[in-house]
Amino acid sequence: MMSKKVEILVGFFVALGIAALLMLSLKVADSGVSGNGASYNLFAKFDNIGGLKVRSPIKVGGVVVGRVSDISLDQDDFTPVVTMEINAQYNQFSEATSVAILTAGLLGEQYIGLQPGFIDESVEILQPNDYIEDTKPALVLEELIGQFLFSQGSGD
Repeated sequence: MMSKKVEILVGFFVALGIAALLMLSLKVADSGVSGNGASYNLFAKFDNIGGLKVRSPIKVGGVVVGRVSDISLDQDDFTPVVTMEINAQYNQFSEATSVAILTAGLLGEQYIGLQPGFIDESVEILQPNDYIEDTKPALVLEELIGQFLFSQGSGD
């Protein structure tokens, strides 16, 4: 009888440990069980997105304000269109806002950096599903190295 109680307690603690690991992994992945709350979408067209991926962070001055929710090609001119899911509490970006694809460190992950524009009565606030016009493409390390090597080889 005592053996049965010990087995049940051990089973309970194993199940509790598995649940704790699952919750920890969800917290680390920042996906959560219930989602991240209200958000809205903004779009941006880039010439080159480099290694940007879906779920990459969107940062303003190092603070994460959203995530990349989709990357697709425009059917008219075949340029990459990035869908940015911005948290609803950050809804005061003006039309003068610029967006760039940046790299965390020398070889780190790529993320989107928003540079908020000025706000006054002549500049409107971006609405959900608007396009950000001022974009800067990703710097691809391989292209920079290639340009450097070719410029050194030509004797300039």
